[in-house]
Amino acid sequence: MRPSRESASLVFLTITAALLLTLLPAPAVLEPFKPYWVALVIIYWSLETRGIISLGLAFLVGLVLDILSGSLMGLHALSLVIMAFLVQRFRSRLRFFPPWQQALSVLGLLVNDRIILIWIIALLGEQLPTWKYWLPPLVGMALWPWLFLLLDRMRARTRRQKS
Repeated sequence: MRPSRESASLVFLTITAALLLTLLPAPAVLEPFKPYWVALVIIYWSLETRGIISLGLAFLVGLVLDILSGSLMGLHALSLVIMAFLVQRFRSRLRFFPPWQQALSVLGLLVNDRIILIWIIALLGEQLPTWKYWLPPLVGMALWPWLFLLLDRMRARTRRQKS
């Protein structure tokens, strides 16, 4: 099944918006609560479309995020590939649940992502982060139903305009 041009452009647009939201500076007090927008968007598109988000695209988006954020090359690429793989592997099970119940699975995916990142930080011998490091997965879980509904509405609008 080949993705339509409209859906591919919407995926590109939402991933670009997620990258910009990730790079957008937040006040110091809100910085620990900043969700991993790129991961949330990759999770959504992996769940809702088949064949648009490949592991290669997840890797490429992760490399772009690594370059833009100035982090270790491949850090986000590895975590997004693992996340996309897990979502694609359990896609049929995850789609069974409504968005508010999917939020718990999203929490598991985001915590898994944090574990991968902390493992790499430990391998590098850097100082381990504080407890605030674990807040973004909780915020991502709380935002998931709303983000899911927003992206679903955008996708439906694109399909209506197409027909």
